Amino acid sequence: MFRINRENLRKSHETPWLILDLVMLGLLFVNLAWLIFDALFSTAFIYDRLAIHLPGLVNAYLPVHQNFLLVDLIFISIFFVEFCFRWAVAIKRKEHLRWYFFPFLHWYDIVGLIPLGATRIFRFLRIISILHRLHKFQIIDLNQTAVFRFFSFYYDVLVEELSDRIVVKVLSDAQRDIAAGSPLVEDINRQVLAPRRPILTEWMAEVLNHLGSAISDPDSGDALREHVKLSVGKAIRHNPQISTLHYIPVVGRTIEHTLESAVSDIVTSSMINLLSDLDANRIERFITEGLKDFSPSSEDLDKEVLLIINECLELVKSHVAQQRWKSELAEKEQALPELGFEPQQARPVADSNESKD
Repeated sequence: MFRINRENLRKSHETPWLILDLVMLGLLFVNLAWLIFDALFSTAFIYDRLAIHLPGLVNAYLPVHQNFLLVDLIFISIFFVEFCFRWAVAIKRKEHLRWYFFPFLHWYDIVGLIPLGATRIFRFLRIISILHRLHKFQIIDLNQTAVFRFFSFYYDVLVEELSDRIVVKVLSDAQRDIAAGSPLVEDINRQVLAPRRPILTEWMAEVLNHLGSAISDPDSGDALREHVKLSVGKAIRHNPQISTLHYIPVVGRTIEHTLESAVSDIVTSSMINLLSDLDANRIERFITEGLKDFSPSSEDLDKEVLLIINECLELVKSHVAQQRWKSELAEKEQALPELGFEPQQARPVADSNESKD
C-alpha cells in the first residue's frame, strides 16, 4: 500500500497535480478493467454464462458492447485533453530543452490513445508513469512496496546472471589470447610501465630515503646495525690478513675488536649516506646507463608475468562467478524465523518421515 508523504507533498506544491494524478489513476483502472471485461464478454463461454446467470446485466451491457469504439473514444478524449494540458504546462515550466520533446519522451501516452487492440495495452504504462512521477517528488516511496521489492530482486538476479556470464566469457577469451602468444608483456612494458617510470623512480627514491632514515634511527635501525656488525665481524674473522692480528702480544685482540667496530660503523654510515642521498634523477640515470647492457632471460620472465596475469584473471573470474543473489536470498530466509515465520518445508518432511517409519 502506498503511503503519501504529506510533508514532501506540502513542500513540493504538487497537491493539484496529485489530485489530477489520482483522478487519472482511477480513470485508467476503470478503463483497463472495462477493456478486460469487454474482451471477456466477447467470448462465447463468458457470454453464455452471463446470459444464464445474469441476463439483466447482459441486456444492459449489450448496447455498450455494440458501441465499444464510441465509449472508448470518451476515455481517449479525456486522456488526450490531460496529455495536452501536461504538454502546455511542461512548455511553460521549460522542463525540456525543446517544446516538442514532451511527446517524444511520453510516446507511450500517444500510442495508448490509438483505438486499436494492440495499442490499448500501452495505457497501462501511464499508470507506471504517474507512479514514477509521484516517486520522483518523494510523495510516495515505491521502494517500500512488496511488489517493487519482488521485481527489483528478480531484476537484479537476471542482470547479475547475464553480466557474470559476459564478464567470465570476456576474461576467458583474454586468457586464451594470452596463452596463444599475445604480446601482452611488451605492451604492458611499453604502454603502461614506460610512461610511469618517472613516478616509479620517485617512489623508489622515497622508499630508499625512508630506509636510510630508518637505519639511522637509534630504535628502528638497531636490528639492521646489529646485523651489519655481525656480518662485518664474521668477514674480519675469516680474513687471513686481519686474523693474524690476534697474534700480537697484549694489544692484538684490542686492535682486532677496534678494527671490527670501526669497519662496522663505516659500512653502516656508508649505507645510510647511500640510501639518503639517492633521488629520482640518480635512479633514472642508473637505470638508463647502468642497465643498458643488461639482458636477462626474458623468456622465463615473460612466462612468469603471463602466469601472474592468468592467475589474477582466474581470481577475478571466481569472484565474478559468485552468485550474490543466493546469499541475499539465504539471509532473507534466515530472517523469517526472527520475524515469526517458519520454513514451510520443515513440517511436511518430518511428517513424511514419520509416515515411513
